[in-house]
Amino acid sequence: MDSQILINDVEIFNGKEPQTLRGNVLIRNNRIERISREPIPADPAAGVRALDGKGRFLMPGLIDAHWHAYLCCNTMQDLLTSDPSYTHLAAGREAGATLLRGFTTIRDAGGPVFGLKRAIDTGLLPGPRIYPSGAMISQTSGHGDFRMIYDHFHGGCGCEAAHIEQLGASRIVDGADAVTAATRENLRQGASQIKLMTGGGAASLYDPLDVTEFFEEEIRAAVRAAEDWGTYVMVHVYNPRGIARAIAAGVRSIEHGHLIDEPTMELLAANDVWLSMQAFAVEDNTYPSPVQQAKHIEITQGTDRTYNLAKKYRVKLAWGTDLLFNPANTKNQNHGIVKLQKWFTPFEILKMVTFDNAQLLAMSGPRNPYPNRLGVVEEGALADLLLIEGNPLQEIGVLENPAEKFALIVKDGVICKNNL
Repeated sequence: MDSQILINDVEIFNGKEPQTLRGNVLIRNNRIERISREPIPADPAAGVRALDGKGRFLMPGLIDAHWHAYLCCNTMQDLLTSDPSYTHLAAGREAGATLLRGFTTIRDAGGPVFGLKRAIDTGLLPGPRIYPSGAMISQTSGHGDFRMIYDHFHGGCGCEAAHIEQLGASRIVDGADAVTAATRENLRQGASQIKLMTGGGAASLYDPLDVTEFFEEEIRAAVRAAEDWGTYVMVHVYNPRGIARAIAAGVRSIEHGHLIDEPTMELLAANDVWLSMQAFAVEDNTYPSPVQQAKHIEITQGTDRTYNLAKKYRVKLAWGTDLLFNPANTKNQNHGIVKLQKWFTPFEILKMVTFDNAQLLAMSGPRNPYPNRLGVVEEGALADLLLIEGNPLQEIGVLENPAEKFALIVKDGVICKNNL
């Protein structure tokens, strides 16, 4: 017998339009079958489970387009010193917590999450849908090079792989052939898109923010290998030179970009490239060293300018959190959405974290692990839904308190939380 859930009397935000619809929603198995202003007959004998929404706000599940399901909940010390089984168990527990924060889908921006994804997809563990990138691909001394200073060799030279590579968190390679091989390896493992590091970052040890990483031909090698599999490359980069080089090489999604200038933002718009941003602020600084802290402050000083330039040139904007190595802070994932109200209306925010993010994820084409529609409340779409106390179109802050405000969480047609 088919599984059927009928949610009656809800205010429906479809993910795309500011106007809502007061009505009822019928879910059959993992799809939204019917949306109607009129009552939908519910026959308990036919296995229909009817729920009274009592006028609450129904919306698509949240999507985090830049989440690290493995790296967010393990400290750097955990990764360097703990048994890998411990760190993977931590990621499994965090996946359940992520789902209960209302995130029914995440794009993983680098890390060993193929096993976690399988455990979630098969029902072994609760958690969000995962679009995996696999190991972050970095040059020597790049943003994914987390070797100790005394570690002089790694897999890129044919020697024993560094510990961070053994974990599958990053892959340190140099030269177009090595980048091609690393890209194809991630695709073999099941990556839905490829992640490269093409500029300096705050969390890493060796690369200042101004440096440009990977030659254009190296980036282009990854793009060609990804395109041969029908998908795309996303890159970590802050500075204009690195962004421009990535665009020239065919990259489709720029991650961060906080130090961008106006000509480079125009370049993004002209090439129809996505900008996947985070509302980084000074108070987010949890880095242990003064050098890392200084880099973080420089990044946050560009947040306001970058969002304003993106709006000016109508660049395709996605949103994600990019939380790394900070298990105590994962509970604040929803706060990253609320911070967007400095630049966007509640409707623009809700659309960004549902429909817009889903459009970015769908660029994985035939490598899309969930090829049906996400980020919308429409007939035929996948049934990932939140029922909320309060109206985030009027007060976006209600999203910051999922424990109290999220009355119902449905993922893939299955009720994951029910406080009705």
